[in-house]
Amino acid sequence: MAAIKPRGIVRELNGLPRSLARVGSLELRFATTKKEIRKAQRLRYRIFFDQGGAVPDRLSQLQRRDICPFDRVCDHLIVVDHKARNRYGRIKPKVVGTYRLLRQDVAERGNGFYSAQEFDIAPLLARHPGLRFLELGRSCVLPEYRSKRTIELLWRGIWMYVQHHGIDAMIGCASFEGVDPDKLALPLSFLHHKARAQGEWQVRALEQRYVGMDYLEAHTVSARRALAETPTLIKGYLRLGAMIGEGAVVDHQFGTTDVLIIMPVARIDEKYIDHFGGGSPPVNELAA
Repeated sequence: MAAIKPRGIVRELNGLPRSLARVGSLELRFATTKKEIRKAQRLRYRIFFDQGGAVPDRLSQLQRRDICPFDRVCDHLIVVDHKARNRYGRIKPKVVGTYRLLRQDVAERGNGFYSAQEFDIAPLLARHPGLRFLELGRSCVLPEYRSKRTIELLWRGIWMYVQHHGIDAMIGCASFEGVDPDKLALPLSFLHHKARAQGEWQVRALEQRYVGMDYLEAHTVSARRALAETPTLIKGYLRLGAMIGEGAVVDHQFGTTDVLIIMPVARIDEKYIDHFGGGSPPVNELAA
């Protein structure tokens, strides 16, 4: 007889605990109910649409949630502050950070990976039929919570998920603010020359959306200046050993210029693996 889900539960965690870790008033857990997933969507709306340059469709605008069809099949990590206060000064727990996770086996049973809308990842998957891929996406944290504790909790959750599901490689779109790649010539050129995936890991932006990243010649690119103009999240991925796909994509709805992250677990630096194995990565380095 099939197990009956507890009332309100819409996500099966396949053996993972619902609550993963707690640091002070912050708890890392999975969103397993419709209500919790909606809270994650509201946080995303606030970050991407209210504070960022994204343009919501009518449904998202009416409900003030970042509503995406992929949310129905993804797992959602959330960080909850149990001592957050509402506008009346009363304690009311709220979601302050989130990450969306989509496993390859789940994607293949549905509509594929979200990143396939921008990048031609099919050849990458075909070259690695024995590996398990995980797509990371929709990462956001409230500005006042962008501290090492919150980032540490989210990375701890991702690593626990990777280990539990035997993930071999992570992929996902990462964004620069703005839709004018010319203004991002320095960091895009740096990524093209210094971090571009090669050989069996090579991925290219879809031809109809392809934007070249080699604005500047390699010898003219200052790594220090380029990294200063690179978003914290992308720098964190690079430190872990991530590579970047060839070509960028302009996402006019979200007001961003996107690059593809390719991060084989086997390439992650051993010092980070040691920290992951102990429960968390070295946050100060990842968030620098």
